[in-house]
Amino acid sequence: MVNIFYEVSHRLHATLQDLAKRDNQQVDVVVWMSRLALELIAQSGLGCSFDTLTADTQAHPFGIAAKMLLPLSSNMSPLRRLFTPLVGKFERWPRLGRFLISMVPTKSITDLTFVVDTMNKTGVEVIESKKAAIAAGDEAIKEQVGQGKDLISALLRANMLAPEHERLREHELLTHVTGLVFAAVDTTSSALSRILYLLATHKDVQENLRQEVRNARKECDGQDLNHDKLLALPYLDAVCRETLRLYAPVTKVDRVTTADIILPLSVPVKGINGEDIDSLSVPKGTHIIVSILGSNRNPALWGLDALEWKPERWLKPLPETLIKARVPGIYSHLMTFIGGSRSCIGFKFSQLEMKSVLATLLEDIEFSVGDKLIHWHMGMVATPTTDINSVAPTMPMKIRYIGKGSD
Repeated sequence: MVNIFYEVSHRLHATLQDLAKRDNQQVDVVVWMSRLALELIAQSGLGCSFDTLTADTQAHPFGIAAKMLLPLSSNMSPLRRLFTPLVGKFERWPRLGRFLISMVPTKSITDLTFVVDTMNKTGVEVIESKKAAIAAGDEAIKEQVGQGKDLISALLRANMLAPEHERLREHELLTHVTGLVFAAVDTTSSALSRILYLLATHKDVQENLRQEVRNARKECDGQDLNHDKLLALPYLDAVCRETLRLYAPVTKVDRVTTADIILPLSVPVKGINGEDIDSLSVPKGTHIIVSILGSNRNPALWGLDALEWKPERWLKPLPETLIKARVPGIYSHLMTFIGGSRSCIGFKFSQLEMKSVLATLLEDIEFSVGDKLIHWHMGMVATPTTDINSVAPTMPMKIRYIGKGSD
């Protein structure tokens, strides 16, 4: 998998390197990170290619649609409450449901129709292409991107071997394709954009990280670091962990209780009668919002500097208060990837992805803040923008080619 990540990262690196050699060059980093994230999951997850990642080509419609989905969802809350109860009623007559939706005269509905149609069309094409390759045999599979080792190819092969009553139906397979892309693109591009922004505002950290990557590559005769060596870089790991702690791409998670429960509190609170309360009674059907940032930034766990971005905190023992708290997250005492049976199954995948990209881009390209102030829109996934009144992702930054340093 790491070889795919490097191959895609080097394509973007070549494009940015060419742009960085020009004077006063600014690029929209979040656009490039979105295109990169789509191509990474396309090759590793879907076994296809959507983007050459060159300056003279446009983003693939599938990527554009995927990026539009979350902002649209945030803006359509009133309409969603109106139409959600009706969805099941039109399941048997999809054309009628589609016609009625098209009669709603709003731009949001028009945009959402484009998103659904584009993602559905591309998903069907991917599945049909994979099925045809599998049916044609090994030689046809070898000619595809990833040579049939991608996640969707593995899913299709397993589905074909399953008993008839256990097989996924076509619409379920399609859901896996669109869901895989949807889950991987926004969060990865958000995390990478945030890291590059922080490195631009902390030039000392950027230089230390660059030197670590250069030294490691020198030990490998200038070649890309293999899986184990890449994951063993302590400063790169610290930068990624600290960014995912303080600036988790997804800032909250919603849950609904399926039964009456007693919720224990980690620290007792005082009731209005002055008595300590160490648990809460939560009835069935209660909507609970769990703050990921609230846990990741809790000074009682992380210390008084919990709101500061300090990669070096990961290069020494973590606070005893944090260890004893037994935070239920699956990753490094953090709730970034949530926890339990519904935790993010791709958290290791995303770590390898981010580190491969950073190790490739930072070796000879310097990132600096652009001319416009960056605001972060805290929607379902945090996205940067230059207009506080807009949810359109944009993050112009200056890039400069600095060479690979002395050998």
